[in-house]
Amino acid sequence: MARETQEKAEKAMKYYANIEGTEHPWDKETISVRDIRALGNLPRELLVVEEFPDGTEKTLKDTEIVLLKPGHRYGRAPKFKRG
Repeated sequence: MARETQEKAEKAMKYYANIEGTEHPWDKETISVRDIRALGNLPRELLVVEEFPDGTEKTLKDTEIVLLKPGHRYGRAPKFKRG
């Protein structure tokens, strides 16, 4: 009975993927980089990064699965121009 209650609670949880500043509802605690690209309409040729609450970033591989956590954002890696 406790397991059934836990499964119902997990199904009721809502997750959000913050992609390029927009919160997208998600039904699982993990998301693939492929799904991040699709939700955010991110071009295939640009790298996807995970931005941590402290401002640091990690470039994600196209095959990666990430755990959705509060304060983490996902988006395209910024292009740097010489200037």
